[in-house]
Amino acid sequence: MHGYSRLMGDDEEATFRTLTAHRKIIDGLIEFHHGRFVGSAGDSVLAEFASVVNAVECAREIQSTLKAENASLPPGRRMEFRIGINLGDVIVDGAQIYGDGINVAARLENLAEPGGICVSGTVREQISNKLALNYDDLGEQVVKNIAKPVRVFRLLPEPADSAPAGSGKNGRRRQAVYLRRGAFSVAGLAIIVAAVLLVQHLSLRLPATSASIHPAQGQALPLPDKPSIVVLPFTNLSGDREQEYLSDGITTDLITDLSRLPDLFVIDRNSAFTYKGKTVKVEDVGRELGVKYVLEGGLQKVGDQIRITTQLVDATTGDQLWAERYDCPRRDFFARQDQIVQRIVTTLNLEVDLSQRVAFMGTGGARTTNPDAYDAYLRGKKYAASMTKENYLKAQKMFEKAIELDPKYAAAYVSLGHTLRFQWNWLWNEDPDPLNHALQLAKQAIALDDSLASAHGLLSAVYLSKGQFDQALGEAERAVALDSNSADSYNALAFVLNYFGRPAEAVAAAEKAMRLDPRHRDQYLIWVGMAQTQMGHYAKAIPIVKQFQASYPNNLGSGFCFTYLMVDYVELGREKEARATAADLLRFSPDLTHDLLMERLPLKNQATADRFSADFSKAGLK
Repeated sequence: MHGYSRLMGDDEEATFRTLTAHRKIIDGLIEFHHGRFVGSAGDSVLAEFASVVNAVECAREIQSTLKAENASLPPGRRMEFRIGINLGDVIVDGAQIYGDGINVAARLENLAEPGGICVSGTVREQISNKLALNYDDLGEQVVKNIAKPVRVFRLLPEPADSAPAGSGKNGRRRQAVYLRRGAFSVAGLAIIVAAVLLVQHLSLRLPATSASIHPAQGQALPLPDKPSIVVLPFTNLSGDREQEYLSDGITTDLITDLSRLPDLFVIDRNSAFTYKGKTVKVEDVGRELGVKYVLEGGLQKVGDQIRITTQLVDATTGDQLWAERYDCPRRDFFARQDQIVQRIVTTLNLEVDLSQRVAFMGTGGARTTNPDAYDAYLRGKKYAASMTKENYLKAQKMFEKAIELDPKYAAAYVSLGHTLRFQWNWLWNEDPDPLNHALQLAKQAIALDDSLASAHGLLSAVYLSKGQFDQALGEAERAVALDSNSADSYNALAFVLNYFGRPAEAVAAAEKAMRLDPRHRDQYLIWVGMAQTQMGHYAKAIPIVKQFQASYPNNLGSGFCFTYLMVDYVELGREKEARATAADLLRFSPDLTHDLLMERLPLKNQATADRFSADFSKAGLK
């Protein structure tokens, strides 16, 4: 969206209202033209079309419709969007797509004028005999991170009285062709750039947190005052997408191991994985994340043998500090991970005491030496990432299997505990007593490995759900003390501080999580928005909470956002919007009642709890 910062600075509420209306138009037209919403990140939206003709006609109709919408707005409040369209192969991973085909579309969007559309030469060739369009040939353009120049055409506005050739009712063409081979799809890709700071329609789509397109980065983040590193997602070199969880697993394990070293600053997994499947320059990564070192590598599994390749690069200079290849049988996989961590510690001249060495050398309960237990655990994590009831239950079975195979696998106890806690939160109870079962699992994990920050984070959340505030805060603070590199630990602390009635401190904790996870800053806005509500800044809270919901529409936190929005709207005298929000909440969790909601909002301050309860009633929650 063009001019977003200015519009927000002038009038946040008016900007969000207009955005809501514009995004409904955009999303509706994507669906009408047989497109598929893939995801959003920051101010961008990614959509995939089975037919490039549909993609182009959708883009044209979006621009013409929004132009008409803008005509009714004062010049200073009008919103314009840029669109880029490319045709090419994409790698399909569940609901997500990756690859250079998408990156080219993003670059085309950057070349488009506000209210305009740019297409690649391949798109121009495909639609030359299908649509009567006029173009401005911009020639071959050298674009960032794309090896070869891209031929670019700018679509010229059509005359006001014209309609697309061969179009049906209301000038819209209906046709679709979808070609899929192996792990790739051939599809028209439209990157529709729009601010997405509004409430998305809640569904159980896979979360869009790993979309390939990201907002343009601003100034470089400053380097921390200690050595800093990001572990980029290892590449799956096996030629079998079923082995993807192994390359993802070693990436996550290395991030976890390194993050437990207090003398090292480590970027969170979520931000690291936004680079998955992308060709990037380490210098750009270092600038965007504010780190000095980048670790990257690949993993190949053939039968029972595994090969790991890795290199450490200085992102400030682009120089390779070292590169290694490790070949091992599957049973020795974990020992090779330890060797990589040890090599980084030695290279960066970090001081590691005995307890820290135990933590990352696999002798703690966070790890397992059983390859089959590790396999089940990684599969469970993949299911849990989708945040649907069905897949949470699948994840639960995988974590239970991991524990059966290795009863000392503390990390599996933690993950199983979280699935049960979410069951309790959203009334998915397959377990007869999920909250107490989660409490038991958290304590078992801590008994196995007291240094595991995530176990203390789980215990904190369970204590909070049970209204044991002092214990909840103590465990959250313990999690941060054990792993000051963990965005999850600061996330847990911000969660507790909000319900504890200390909103300013909750904001500070959320900001620390944002620095560790800079490419998913919006993820932590849920706690900032809740804090603003707690402090009585209702008008300020609404756009912050909606920004979180727009960026993470399928995150379970979106449901809790509705509860705070109800309070904000009621306190501002906007009861009609409060009732609509209550209806949204019930669509998210149909069995929820006023009393059940209050049970799931453990507010320590009784006056705050009473105010919330009254506001929920005014919003129509029975």
